[in-house]
Amino acid sequence: MAVSIADPAALPSVLVYRDRIVPRSEAQFMRRQYLGFTRLAPVWVGCRTDDGLADLGASPLILGGDGPFGAVRRLLFKQAGIVPDLAMLRARRPRIVHAQFGRGGTLALPLARALGLKLVVTFHGGDATKTTHYRRRLLPTVYQRRLAALQREAAAFVCVSDFIRDVLRERGFPADKLIVLRNGVDIGPEPAVQTPERPYVLFAGRLVAKKGLLHLLQAHRLLGPAAPDLVAIGDGPDAAALRQEAADLPQVRFLGWQDNAAVRTWMRGALAVCVPSVTAASGDSEGLPTVAIEAMAEGVPVIGTRHAGIIEAVADGETGFLVPQADPAALAAAIASLRDAPDQRTAMGRAARARALAAFDAVKQSRRLEDLLLSLA
Repeated sequence: MAVSIADPAALPSVLVYRDRIVPRSEAQFMRRQYLGFTRLAPVWVGCRTDDGLADLGASPLILGGDGPFGAVRRLLFKQAGIVPDLAMLRARRPRIVHAQFGRGGTLALPLARALGLKLVVTFHGGDATKTTHYRRRLLPTVYQRRLAALQREAAAFVCVSDFIRDVLRERGFPADKLIVLRNGVDIGPEPAVQTPERPYVLFAGRLVAKKGLLHLLQAHRLLGPAAPDLVAIGDGPDAAALRQEAADLPQVRFLGWQDNAAVRTWMRGALAVCVPSVTAASGDSEGLPTVAIEAMAEGVPVIGTRHAGIIEAVADGETGFLVPQADPAALAAAIASLRDAPDQRTAMGRAARARALAAFDAVKQSRRLEDLLLSLA
């Protein structure tokens, strides 16, 4: 729940830079980062809008303006660091710039320089881990061209997990600028107990390699006719291949993309939420999957892999189970354990909610972010 403030327009602002404002897969966790702000007004700044803007609930400033000259100004901003609309930005009385994702940090660096403001960058996952971002190439990307300057000039790098902090340290980011601040989730009232007609486990996430749905489908094949249903929510480039993989599994249902309210409703009735993430061939990895902590907030056990920040959220044997990456047999065993022990499912769900309340409340995490930004500004 957002914190109420008398007049946000009267507050100084933090300029929140995201090039695309925002893909719908990001809207909810982006929104939550600013839920607890009472001393800084978030002003979103970028170069184009995307399909998650309505869920974000913001009115962004799009740099460069309309028409063909606007497109040219945005190109010059990205490639040459020539910042348009400085008067418009200054009119919002900014105190600091907060960029989302590593590439966003390098794009926002000229903006922070032009305004004489400090820059803070949040790294979420693949922006830290993908080898393609850091591999030398004949024509380097904007991120590669400006990376050394970003490491030198940014005031801080917020990492959503210890795992991301450690990856960035290995990539040469200054250790004293790396700050772990985990994302939070909305914590609603105690969820009502739901008993579906048929037990099911839930997967929710983009249908891409690092989310590991392929291994979860293989686990269901190992469980055979005794497998609980599998409800898979999400969309992405691997959707067709995954549906084909599941063609002989009648207990698997693909629901496509669903909004956050629908996902959390499905969570409440689930035997468990499965987060079978893996490191993709490109190096793409999770930071801290929001779906895991959302499930915990709904009082549902999580079956996750020992991957990235998942191990920082799920307490193995207490709030769920942790299994090796890309191990369908281990996933199947964890699912069977909860299927066969309903009392264990209840106890783990209670422990998961208590952990979410203590460590992942969105308003509390948001206030910590605001404290950090103000301390640096």
